[in-house]
Amino acid sequence: MWKGRFQQQTAALLQTYSESISYDWRLWPHDIEGSIAHSAALEKAGLLTSAEQQAIVDGLRQIGSEIEGGGFEFRTELEDIHMNIEAELTRRIGDPGAKLHTARSRNDQVALDIRLYLRSECDALDGLLSEMQSALVDLGERNSDVVIPGYTHLQRAQPVYFAHHLLAYVEMLQRDRERLSDCRKRINVMPLGSGAIAGSTILLDRQLVADLLGFPSVTRNSMDAVSDRDFAIELLSDLALIAMHLSRLSEDVILWASSEFHFVVLSDAFTTGSSLMPQKKNPDVAELTRGKTGRVYGNLMSLLTLMKGLPMTYNRDMQEDKEAIFDSIDTVKAALGVFAPMLREAKVHAARCAEAVADPNLLATDLADYLVNRGLPFRKAHEVIGRAVARCAELGCGLDQLPVREYRLLSELFEQNVHEILQVNRSMAARQAVGAPSPGNVANELTRWKTQLS
Repeated sequence: MWKGRFQQQTAALLQTYSESISYDWRLWPHDIEGSIAHSAALEKAGLLTSAEQQAIVDGLRQIGSEIEGGGFEFRTELEDIHMNIEAELTRRIGDPGAKLHTARSRNDQVALDIRLYLRSECDALDGLLSEMQSALVDLGERNSDVVIPGYTHLQRAQPVYFAHHLLAYVEMLQRDRERLSDCRKRINVMPLGSGAIAGSTILLDRQLVADLLGFPSVTRNSMDAVSDRDFAIELLSDLALIAMHLSRLSEDVILWASSEFHFVVLSDAFTTGSSLMPQKKNPDVAELTRGKTGRVYGNLMSLLTLMKGLPMTYNRDMQEDKEAIFDSIDTVKAALGVFAPMLREAKVHAARCAEAVADPNLLATDLADYLVNRGLPFRKAHEVIGRAVARCAELGCGLDQLPVREYRLLSELFEQNVHEILQVNRSMAARQAVGAPSPGNVANELTRWKTQLS
């Protein structure tokens, strides 16, 4: 493509070193889509006849069909997806194909392809996130009466509905969807027409191209348009947050599925065994998701580092953006794609959850609230209940077994009904503030999310 300036062929070693077709081939639908729109602008400008433009469109669509069917041969010496398609088009239709690159550079061409690709992937990711939310809501709805210990510092803290715990992840994923939607706005700007750096002396109708490709606006600075990868970094940041949320959920699932917790039983279809120990049933989906999160973080850092020292405008370094982008998208999509069906087949061991939540210490704060409602300042109530817990440890009993006389030695505000406070159902029913896990609140949230997601 630059043989006019160079007297020697590019070294085979350099061809191998510099090619990107081995991974950027996946941009082919977007490259073809962008080229068809570009050809329409060339025709409007009088640089292509109607027949030439139609030959380009037909040729590109034929090439696209062959790529989709697996019958197209990509050539490493042509470096990238852009030149592979253009060279083959020119071979097939002659001069009209050679005219297609008029007023266009690979710099603005790849900027367009990446934006078209990421716009499409944002939509696909949103669908997968929605499906993941639905799987969480369905699992919560199937186990709406199950109460489990909630944890802080991985120590039992207070009782919560299992569904309430799952709904916390639904909220996280909703924020992820909102971030993706917001990021998509900055992706959805049309850069073609910026040329290599300074546009072109050949005036094309950029708005026509934007309209044909569904972009609401065009870039306003040619130098920024070809060197900007902020939108890709922003998307990788969003993907890193999604991966973090999946990793946190993975940790919960791993704990819940362990013999020590035994709150959840995962199906055979989404677990693996051991090559040595016949009894093992391993939560590999969750473990792999937790592990793959590191790769997603690394890709974000890779792209930030790649861009941090680049002078204006385009530099070949930027070719290295694609593998990081592709890998993060593939990784997060795969995780979402396998996690949702795993959750749909998961079963909750209700009896074990009930056994765990029967721990009376989970209601220690309820006892403090009991004293507060009788006029004792909370800090003093907190101290009284702390001494009650210590006394129980001395006697080897639970708060529900501590005699009333022992409670009254700690505070005269305790009455004969003190043990009534230590009932899980009563505790849950009392948690009625907005966002708290009362039965009514949780039921309403399950209904709200089910309606919203449908």
